[in-house]
Amino acid sequence: MRRLSLSGRLALLFAACTAVVSLFAGVLFNRASETHFIELDQQLLDGKLIALRSALAGADDPRLFAERKTRLQDEMGHQPDLALRVRGADGRVWFDSAANLPDDLPTQSGLRSLQKAGTAYRVYSAALAPDKADSAQLILMLDITHHQHFLQRMQHLIWLTVSLSALATALLGAWAARSGLRPLRRMSDVAAGVSATSLTQRLPEDQMPTELADLARTFNAMLGRLDDSFQRLSAFSADIAHELRTPLSNLLTHTQVTLTRPRDLEDYREALHSNLEELQWMAQLVNDMLYLAKADHGLLTPKREPLQLAEEADLLLEFFAPLAEEAHVKLTRLGSANLSGDRSMLRRALSNLLDNALRFTPPNGEVQVRIADEPKGLSLTVENSGDGISEDLLPRLFDRFYRADPARHEGSSEHAGLGLAITQSIIRAHGGTIRCESGQGWTRFLMELPAKS
Repeated sequence: MRRLSLSGRLALLFAACTAVVSLFAGVLFNRASETHFIELDQQLLDGKLIALRSALAGADDPRLFAERKTRLQDEMGHQPDLALRVRGADGRVWFDSAANLPDDLPTQSGLRSLQKAGTAYRVYSAALAPDKADSAQLILMLDITHHQHFLQRMQHLIWLTVSLSALATALLGAWAARSGLRPLRRMSDVAAGVSATSLTQRLPEDQMPTELADLARTFNAMLGRLDDSFQRLSAFSADIAHELRTPLSNLLTHTQVTLTRPRDLEDYREALHSNLEELQWMAQLVNDMLYLAKADHGLLTPKREPLQLAEEADLLLEFFAPLAEEAHVKLTRLGSANLSGDRSMLRRALSNLLDNALRFTPPNGEVQVRIADEPKGLSLTVENSGDGISEDLLPRLFDRFYRADPARHEGSSEHAGLGLAITQSIIRAHGGTIRCESGQGWTRFLMELPAKS
């Protein structure tokens, strides 16, 4: 069964609200009219009762009452919709102004409603002489059929008004809802047209209603993220092909040349060693790619063990000391702090930064590792002297396969352009952030980690 559209739901909701309000107002008006008629009848009967008591004053027994019966008949003849019964204190009927009055008329004092033979009456009972205990009783019957007809017509009019109001509101509500939901249909059209070649479409936020402005802004932000992710994915795929093309071509060429003619065992061994180097680099590239894929899906779960960052940094500086000595670069470490984190992952991140710093530090330069325990967390900085990095290149340093050095060596087993991306994933897995600053002859990679990561 097809679900009802949002416009249809709103139209039905408007119609239901209008029907309920109209019906409530109609019921209140009907009750008010009925109460008003009762008050009018009460006033009429009270006035008639005063006139009858005046006309029958002193007629406390049947003999005296008979003397005034003619006057009473004349009094009642002026109002044909009103009937009178006079009942003695002993319960006998002294007088009926109309024939065929019911025998079981209520005798309790007060105003009551009665239905007899399809006719509605208002019955009013009262003592002829209120100050006497054995007084005769006056029972007035007012025909209120015309009141009932009016109330019935009023009820029909109420139902007709409710029905027409609900129908009109449903139609107007459907039109208003359809007009008001036009921006949503526009958003749906944009979403339907989104593809790999049309991620640049955006919703006009300034033309959206206030209620949909945030949704349009969020939708545009989502399209922006998709566009950026798709561009990165496309570049990533191209970079993978770019990186793997050279080693695969080298392997194929070297193998084909080796197999062109019979060779000595030493030549075959040398060819296999050369191929092994290329294969090891490709295996490392694939492992790095899998590592980044795990990071993208939040599958990097650092171990928690107490670490002394000064000791970890000193061990790595000792490892890189021969390379630094050969390049005439000074290695120093300043500060210390304790951290709960994954030893191997943090060593890999710091090792990537130190390797990167040594490669871009000129002779007689310096590489420093600064550790600071700050109130908001731990700060770990790796900085090196030398030529700075252009401001427009800084945001791309952590992109995969990106190299700030324009001299790009395809298939280089040492610098595949994934080191900084892996470092960023490790720092994020520990709940921290990393950024790069460059200026005044120094390039700094600043890592901020929570004290209890």
